[in-house]
Amino acid sequence: MRRMDTRLVNLVIDAARPEVLADFWAALLGWRVAAEEPDEIDVRAPETDGWDLDLVFVPVPEPKVGKNRIHLDLASRSPAHQAELVERALELGARRVDLGQGAVPWVVLADPEGNEFCVLEPRDRYARTGAVASILVDAHDPERMAAFWTRLTGWPVEAREGDVLVGLRAPTGRGPWLEFLRNDDVKRVKNRVHLDVAPPAGAGHAETVAAIVAAGAAPADLGGPEVPWRVLMDPEGNEFCVLAPPLSHSAVSPGLPSRGER
Repeated sequence: MRRMDTRLVNLVIDAARPEVLADFWAALLGWRVAAEEPDEIDVRAPETDGWDLDLVFVPVPEPKVGKNRIHLDLASRSPAHQAELVERALELGARRVDLGQGAVPWVVLADPEGNEFCVLEPRDRYARTGAVASILVDAHDPERMAAFWTRLTGWPVEAREGDVLVGLRAPTGRGPWLEFLRNDDVKRVKNRVHLDVAPPAGAGHAETVAAIVAAGAAPADLGGPEVPWRVLMDPEGNEFCVLAPPLSHSAVSPGLPSRGER
């Protein structure tokens, strides 16, 4: 299938206290708070890291319910570095989480608002990703999800683990993987973590939205006032936003004003 030339621009996280989460993640990853406004706080990686998205925290009134379907996996260079990352996270306000993972070589933690993330043991695949190894998405059908998102982002499939996991990687070979992991849990509430995509240069917003819907997305009606971006759902119901020029950050939440320019 022909790629769409849309591109990933943000990973957005709903938060009761955006400033607390932004400070936590900036300190843990060694990144910086790049913008702070009433309706969002942006955390940005240094260019040397390879992460090209903004990590955006937006205020929402809804509490977190259940395990997130999208989470971050952090990379480590050695067992000592993994232990150091875990200790740093705990000192910054994270806590250990038991999701039934049993005896595994990675460590499952939750940030100050309960968003799960993993600190991975050293793995060759993530040796050059920077601080974040992977944006990991729970999926009933990893192959179907990977096919949709590779068309949307232009990131090719670069890894498969049987029928359990499919991984996409940016063509530059830098930054995190986008991975789809088989999980049979049923999606019950709006995701607190979602991706934003931007139309290709010179393309109209409505034209881009129509093409994405034709590729398998569906409109998402979350209520609230009109906003300049469009909220869609991927083939398994995960919300994402198609931004309208100029680039604006978006929250998949009703009642929030439009975002400022990057």
